Amino acid sequence: MTSGCVTARMHTEAELNGVTRQCGLALGELFQDESEKRLLFMIRHGATAEERACVHRWARERHLKLVFVNAEGLAS
Repeated sequence: MTSGCVTARMHTEAELNGVTRQCGLALGELFQDESEKRLLFMIRHGATAEERACVHRWARERHLKLVFVNAEGLAS
C-alpha cells in the first residue's frame, strides 16, 4: 500500500467560476486565499443543502476543505 501527500494548489478564477455556475452560486461567493490553499471558502446567505453539497463534492475531489460562511448580516 502506498500513501502520498497531496499538495494543495490555487485554482484559477476560471475554475472557481465554473464550479460557481455549476452549483448555482453568484460570482464572488466562492474563493481561495493564498495563505491557506487547502481551504475553499463559500460565502452565501441562505445557501441550500444542494448548493453546499455541490461545492463540497467539487472541493473534496480536489483535496480541499470547504469552509462555509453564512453571510447573514454581512451585507449592508
